[in-house]
Amino acid sequence: MKIGVLLSGAGVYDGAEIHEAVLTLLEIERLGFEPVCIGIDAPQHHVIDHVSGKEQAQKRNMLQEAARIARGQIVEIGSVVPADLDALVIPGGFGSAKNFSSWAFDGPKGTLRPDVKLLLVNMYNVGKPIVALCVSPVLIALAFEGMQVAPQLTIGSTVCPSPYQIADFQQGMQAKGVSTMECSIDEICIDHTNRIITAPCYMLQASLPQLQANIAKALAALQHFF
Repeated sequence: MKIGVLLSGAGVYDGAEIHEAVLTLLEIERLGFEPVCIGIDAPQHHVIDHVSGKEQAQKRNMLQEAARIARGQIVEIGSVVPADLDALVIPGGFGSAKNFSSWAFDGPKGTLRPDVKLLLVNMYNVGKPIVALCVSPVLIALAFEGMQVAPQLTIGSTVCPSPYQIADFQQGMQAKGVSTMECSIDEICIDHTNRIITAPCYMLQASLPQLQANIAKALAALQHFF
């Protein structure tokens, strides 16, 4: 089984969340599957100094940055078709909301990269499962708008500690036709009808062991669809 891992860069504030990405790769291999890292050969939106939190006057490439996590073993999204994969996982990080989409700036009125939308829609159309972690469910909300899919997704919980305004995310996703489910860091959401698994991960306050357990539960749930 080959599981695609779509990476938006390297670093929580301007790319893929590194803890989530690495733990995803670990759990895929623990399940006996083969990870296939996927990146996009295009500039990321901006570069953030992860010490100061300030934007830097630099240019970085999503594929090159993601290759740091993948140890160079990465393929460009344009060369990937659903027949190459048995499932797709998208870790979180602000890269999902800044590089893959403009949700971080425009909310539900934001745009989605056509290549990301194409991969998501094509995976869905051939019945291949999709796992979206942390903030990445917003990509599914954008990709499936107008398709009469009505997925059920989680972006976390309004009653659990979080560094983000979960209610705002939920309302934005609902505006796109998504049914949102409240999940704690110990829970995941499985949309059996649409073969989509989502988990809150770092959208909620979580320790590294809690994060690992949440990702492990989400990836283990893939076996419902194999």
